[in-house]
Amino acid sequence: QVQLVESGGGLVRAGESLRLSCAASERAAAYAMGWFRQVPGKEREFVAAISWGGANTYTADSMKGRFTIARDNVKNTMYLQMNSLKPEDTAIYHCAARRSGINGRIYYDSGAYNYWGPGTQVTVSA
Repeated sequence: QVQLVESGGGLVRAGESLRLSCAASERAAAYAMGWFRQVPGKEREFVAAISWGGANTYTADSMKGRFTIARDNVKNTMYLQMNSLKPEDTAIYHCAARRSGINGRIYYDSGAYNYWGPGTQVTVSA
């Protein structure tokens, strides 16, 4: 089964940017992938999703225009570019994957994903 590891989190000030990476242990092209975030005590929140080939993407409305999801299947890596960060973006960010042979299919529900990374902490100060 695929293993996922996130990186790129850290402490930044409001208005600054971060790029998160999610490295997969095997051929990422076999998987549709997504980003979710979670604050302790709150439910996991959908951030963005991308189809296995990268043709289709979707970003949650509250992050649209600031966050961009992308992937490089040659490098078996998915990315989340986060610009104009706000204190309310503070959370642990997790990447997720599920096998998908359906071209263009993306998944918004966390329950649709089978594999998860341990997460990377993003903290945005005011």
